[in-house]
Amino acid sequence: MISAIRHSGIVVADLNAALTFWCDLLGFKMNRKMEESGSHIDAMLGLKNVKLTTVKLAAADGNLIELLHYHSHPDKQSWSGRINSTGLTHIALTVTDIDLLFSKLDKAGFFFNSPPQLSPDGSVKVAFCNGPEGLILEFVEMLQK
Repeated sequence: MISAIRHSGIVVADLNAALTFWCDLLGFKMNRKMEESGSHIDAMLGLKNVKLTTVKLAAADGNLIELLHYHSHPDKQSWSGRINSTGLTHIALTVTDIDLLFSKLDKAGFFFNSPPQLSPDGSVKVAFCNGPEGLILEFVEMLQK
């Protein structure tokens, strides 16, 4: 039944900060930015009088992240999940140079649990980062064997 994963949606309180992180720091490209409202979006989301901005961002391989910024219906609570919470916990991204990315994001003030770690079998280096608004990201660099 499922032919592909279309995108992952992330609700953000600060759209400009999120775009800086995803585009300027991680290199995603903006595919589409839309101001959305009307009966169709109200029906889809199960809310009334919705006004939001959606931004589709593409990774180098074409996979998409969708940022959603609600102008109406803002949720004042930040996501407070932990890496071991039940439910969606993190997004894993394949990177080409994890040490360079770690340095770049560390200098920009983002928290990592540790510097990149080598897997026991030596096939990957991995680091977990707390991104904007508490989003947990796993960065993975595939190593040549």
